[in-house]
Amino acid sequence: MSKYSRKIAKLVDTAPKEETAVLIALIHQQETEQVVQEHLDELAFLTETLGAKSIHRFTQRMDKPDARTFVGSGKLEEIKTYIEYFSVDMAIFDEDLSPSQVKILENELKIKVYDRSMLILDIFLSRAQTAQAKTQVELARYQYLLPRLTRMWTHLERQRGGTATRGGAGEKEIETDKRDIRQKIDLLKEKLKKIEKQGHTQRKGRKGIVRVALVGYTNVGKSTLMNLLTKANILAENKLFATVDSTVRKVVLENIPFLISDTVGFIRKLPTHLIESFKSTLAEIEEADLLIHVVDLSHPNFEDQITVVNQTLNEMGAGDKPVIMVFNKIDVAPKMPSEEELMLMSAHEVEEANFIDFEKLEESYAKKSSISPVFMAAGNGTNIEGFRKVVTAEVKKIHLKIYPHYLEDEVLDLSQYSVED
Repeated sequence: MSKYSRKIAKLVDTAPKEETAVLIALIHQQETEQVVQEHLDELAFLTETLGAKSIHRFTQRMDKPDARTFVGSGKLEEIKTYIEYFSVDMAIFDEDLSPSQVKILENELKIKVYDRSMLILDIFLSRAQTAQAKTQVELARYQYLLPRLTRMWTHLERQRGGTATRGGAGEKEIETDKRDIRQKIDLLKEKLKKIEKQGHTQRKGRKGIVRVALVGYTNVGKSTLMNLLTKANILAENKLFATVDSTVRKVVLENIPFLISDTVGFIRKLPTHLIESFKSTLAEIEEADLLIHVVDLSHPNFEDQITVVNQTLNEMGAGDKPVIMVFNKIDVAPKMPSEEELMLMSAHEVEEANFIDFEKLEESYAKKSSISPVFMAAGNGTNIEGFRKVVTAEVKKIHLKIYPHYLEDEVLDLSQYSVED
């Protein structure tokens, strides 16, 4: 071996190792294997967003979780054997675990154990940018971790290789004193009150101008749409919760000014602590005059996602606001083919393709609302002008309620606005 070769052989790969995970879910009495696999697809996407790679899935049909280990003893042994053989780094459960279940599972599996809420909280922690969002996530995370602290928890502010998302919201010592955690929770609550007071003052200053809020399931294209309207360069990528902080921008369309906010995306089983902590951010939705509900039409379960968003809006008391339904990503949605094309396809092919009849969908949602839905693809600008027209018309209606004689008696000085049409 040459001297050069010996030097190469001594080199150590210092690149952080990508952590691996197994995903675990139960199939309940009225659920199908297909539905659970779709839920696990979302969990896998969450895992990827966290920075880890899911390498295997375990499912078990049970009416309710085992009180001690969530899954049955036989399934737990199967999971344990797989983890040991493939040196898996973490086990992620699609439902929330009790503190005792977390402790038992960590003792049995000898690796990090995540439930769905903890996974989402860690993603939020990595995505938060503003002081308000960071404080909200830290508070929610502490509240969730407090009853779950065990000797194997290494999430608390211990920087390490692997996924770059955990750490940053806790103590450096593993044996964390719960009293200190409670004190931190109290301090964060006080800090959040001060930030919320400032936010309330800012929102009071916005009275007299129409406010619009973008809402929808996570990863449906809200930030892309916001960028098209405002040229704000907000982070928009194909990951869940790419946007955590609420962003507000001023827009002027046809001489009508209004504020538009891009809010955090909703998701199935959003952690209760997180909803509670993010109430101040969600106030942008509560105080909005008009909601733009963005839907990913290419997602196979887009109707279920619409239901999740509507339920969350109702829980927030914002379910009665006027809504523009925007069916996004029509460029990749399985559009209903022509009659001639259908004749060349088998019944099985049609069923598997799960085609969407745009005309029927438009008719259905037009009946539910006085505002016709918009079909577009924000990613490539398809029908952006149609979207602008609908938004302008609805904003103008609300604006004229505030200023009935605006168009007759007032001339808008566009130079005072920093955002171009």
